[in-house]
Amino acid sequence: MTTSISDPVVEKFVAAVNAGDKNAFTAVLTEDATMSDDGSERDLAAWTEKEIFSPQANGRMKVVDASDGGRTLVVDYTNDAWGTMRTRWVFTVTGDRISRFETGQAPA
Repeated sequence: MTTSISDPVVEKFVAAVNAGDKNAFTAVLTEDATMSDDGSERDLAAWTEKEIFSPQANGRMKVVDASDGGRTLVVDYTNDAWGTMRTRWVFTVTGDRISRFETGQAPA
């Protein structure tokens, strides 16, 4: 079962990832957006290319749970390099775009 996302900006982020649409993904981010993975700051462009958009990654998000108005997600994240992992994503939405997201392993 997939949980619906109540924040429309976060919903666009997930839709862009699942469609493999790098242009739509970039459009939903602020120009100065930042991110972290498992608590470590990452270069957003390099990380998303490697983990989501490269043909070797082909990232996909299946939302399992949404909270905090749709800005915190538990996701079964799958990519072709690592398989499926239960991950937590926390989004900071500024206006109609995402200015930061943090991802990492979801607590068991």
